[in-house]
Amino acid sequence: MTTQARKQKDRTRSEHRYLNPQGAEVKTRDEAFAMPMEVSAEALTTKATLELHNGQVTFAIEVQYNPNTYPHVVTGGQITSGICGAPWDITGGTIGDQLRLDAKRAGQGSCASTITIVGEYQNPPAYRGTYGFEGATSSFKHTTRYEC
Repeated sequence: MTTQARKQKDRTRSEHRYLNPQGAEVKTRDEAFAMPMEVSAEALTTKATLELHNGQVTFAIEVQYNPNTYPHVVTGGQITSGICGAPWDITGGTIGDQLRLDAKRAGQGSCASTITIVGEYQNPPAYRGTYGFEGATSSFKHTTRYEC
């Protein structure tokens, strides 16, 4: 290696630029990979729209989940139509190789007060499984698919 080549290599190493997750230039590698002190709620959640089909009924589902986890932890959302007593508030669950959504009725009516939806991932992107009321999970079959 020539002296000039060595100098260029050394210069390249010293000219390293570090960027933090927000895209701002920082001085050191440690600053670039440091956890931000304050993280907005928007950075910790994203939304997905699902549609549950069980033959005669279609539920419209809006799910909020943490994309930084896997399986994704469901942080909220609603079942907005297709089920008596809609809307239903989604209280928890996960989305990954398996689907689990837990919800409680927020609307009026004499329907059950809770629903649990479970499923197994299949291609094209959908979940095949069952759901039930008041703690049961296997009362009705369904296919739940992603809406684009």
